[in-house]
Amino acid sequence: MSNIFSNIPPELPNEIFEDIIVTEKLKIERIVSMGQTSPESGWYDQSENEWIIVLSGYGVIEFINGVKVSLKQGDYLNIKTHEKHRVIETSPEEVTVWLAIFY
Repeated sequence: MSNIFSNIPPELPNEIFEDIIVTEKLKIERIVSMGQTSPESGWYDQSENEWIIVLSGYGVIEFINGVKVSLKQGDYLNIKTHEKHRVIETSPEEVTVWLAIFY
């Protein structure tokens, strides 16, 4: 048995992306952030749908059309295939744990 909140280092110089389950049609990933944002290089433009939930902390996602969505503990969002988006803020003072399901 595993716990979604285990093995989180006290210092997070970089965001952590960990696959939990990967199949041909589904990927479940834990993302751990603390003040990190999307890379400066641009927008995520994914070839699959992404359903995300914030389990702790908070994050702000911006879509290419200018819409910004703030997510706090328990909030979830479905991002459609090729819907360009980026993370513009995560909590700098506490760990943000995301669960992302790609389908």
